[in-house]
Amino acid sequence: MTPSPAATSSPVANSARAARRGHAARRTRRALVVAPVALGALVLTALPASATATPGQIATSKTNGASYLRSLQGADGSYAGAGLSNEWAFSAFAAAGTAAVDVTPGGDTSKNARTVYRNHLAAPGWPGTSPVVTDYERGIINAYSAGIDPARVSAGRNLIADTYAHWQNSAPGYWGSPSNFNGTVFALLSLGGAKTQAGAQRVPQALLDRSVATVRANQHTDGGWDFAKAEGDPAQLAKPGDIDMTGAAMASLCVSGVPATDPAITKAKAFLKSKLINNTGAFNAMFGPNTDSNGWAVSGLNACGINPQTGDFLTRAGKTPVDFLIAQQFKPGGGFKYLPTDTTPSAYASIDGLRAVAGGGFAAAPPTPVTAGAPRWVATSGFTPGTPAGLALTVDDGTSLKVCSVTFTPTAATTTLGAVLDAAGTSAAPAGCVTSVTPGSGTGTITSLNGKANSGGSTWKAAVDGGSAGAAARNKVINLGDTITLRYGS
Repeated sequence: MTPSPAATSSPVANSARAARRGHAARRTRRALVVAPVALGALVLTALPASATATPGQIATSKTNGASYLRSLQGADGSYAGAGLSNEWAFSAFAAAGTAAVDVTPGGDTSKNARTVYRNHLAAPGWPGTSPVVTDYERGIINAYSAGIDPARVSAGRNLIADTYAHWQNSAPGYWGSPSNFNGTVFALLSLGGAKTQAGAQRVPQALLDRSVATVRANQHTDGGWDFAKAEGDPAQLAKPGDIDMTGAAMASLCVSGVPATDPAITKAKAFLKSKLINNTGAFNAMFGPNTDSNGWAVSGLNACGINPQTGDFLTRAGKTPVDFLIAQQFKPGGGFKYLPTDTTPSAYASIDGLRAVAGGGFAAAPPTPVTAGAPRWVATSGFTPGTPAGLALTVDDGTSLKVCSVTFTPTAATTTLGAVLDAAGTSAAPAGCVTSVTPGSGTGTITSLNGKANSGGSTWKAAVDGGSAGAAARNKVINLGDTITLRYGS
């Protein structure tokens, strides 16, 4: 089992297995996260194992699972908080067709889960004094699933830019500490999975491709992955892969444009197939069959468009991983247990189980709300003059790729590309994204950037949020939350 961005508000790279997915922590977690007393009457017996799950069984599992996750909401409307947070519920809700804005404590719409979570992410003190990249990646995935534009949480919170700040100049393709490969996998899951409100890919493909190459380089010889860096280390590459991270890594590749027929995916698929238990359909994870590992593996298959109930994942006994997950769910309570021997549901197992059974990957576009007047998306529309803001910037000169978060203090509701590039020269993280711009002032077309000048048909072009590229001009209007790409070429 492996760590995930859901671990805590500040997972520690060097002690990843003590985080949310770590086994020692999981045993503690199962002692701490139990069904509320009010659910005692609902936690009766787990559904019996059966053959391939029918559409009706899956629909019932989704309905009951979402009902259980609703019961985890705090009286203040919250799911996120200190310690072991339940905010991953938003990705499960979305996969199951429940909009976060429709989840309310006692019907109090002023405390709906989306509004409360948005306020949580926008708080100046979030995510703590020692943030790591997985904090922001977790935020992106769950904000997106909740219907919060992750680049426009508030005037001062852009989760895309926050993540860009953790690009590793010394190890291009990695996000956060390279030793914690988990951060790079979840960078692709979040940046590739969280589309714009219009459904477009917001980050440049060249950026995703660089990290795709990194994920490929970390695939173990058995076709799996685990949370630690393996690239360039024959001994690490020869170690057994991990069910959890194999599912996550598969999904990270597929949401970034890698097809299911790609050799990396087919090797991972074969690895998972080799771990199937004939009489239950479970994957035999490092510490035995469990809902979380199976949930992550199934979500990886879902993200790649691979049916987890047919072909390679239907055992000789007629069992599938989805059968196993549904057998782990309590009836009629709806929660999922972590281990087959457990007698109470686990919040995290219930999240991972529901998301997988519902057909979800790791991020899901928000469903249309049923609450009257509630929009599908919420986002802050403009800069607040005087409030520092961050923007995500990629500079691609055709040879090298520079990635950074640019922090500046706007003076109006919009800004210009020239102002962003000027700020990048002194306030980019990581540094070095922009070293020179010509012209250095005014409103004209940019003729040279970082020493590379327009020449013939090759010029600098600018695009935002994955839109069409046009001539890069200093007076190009930039709005709050725009993900900016500068590319040199014809």
